[in-house]
Order: sequence, then structure tokens, then C-alpha cells
Amino acid sequence: MDDPEVIRHIGALVDEEHELERRQAASGPDEAAEDRLREIEVALDQCWDLLRQRRARRDMGENPDDAAVRPPEVVERYQQ
Repeated sequence: MDDPEVIRHIGALVDEEHELERRQAASGPDEAAEDRLREIEVALDQCWDLLRQRRARRDMGENPDDAAVRPPEVVERYQQ
């Protein structure tokens, strides 16, 4: 995935997250929606991490395409 694709994916995930939150605000808690929101949160962490990796590699003169999506266990430990 190149940078514009990662950014588009982040946008789509954020849109989905907001829609789920709006639905929950209108209709109350929903276990399936809560599960999906957790999945989206992890996917967003992974996307932002991938984008940071790509930019760092580019800044260091390395190939940004060598960046890889890290597992949830790794990105979930990052401080916000």
C-alpha cells in the first residue's frame, strides 16, 4: 500500500467509526457495533503505524515499500 492508499483507508475507517458511534448514540449499546469499533481502533493504529514507518524509511533514504503492517499486539502498546 502506498501513502495515498493508506490515507484513504484511514479515512474510510474513520468514516465507519463515526457512523457506528452515531448509530449507537441514537439506538443505544450494541455488542456487534462495540466489537467492530474495537477492530477499527486496532486497524487505525496499524495504518498510522504503517504510514509513520513509510515516512521514516523515506526520510532515511530507504525504500518505503519495505514497511510492513505490524501485529495488533505491537501497535496497541504504543502511547498516544
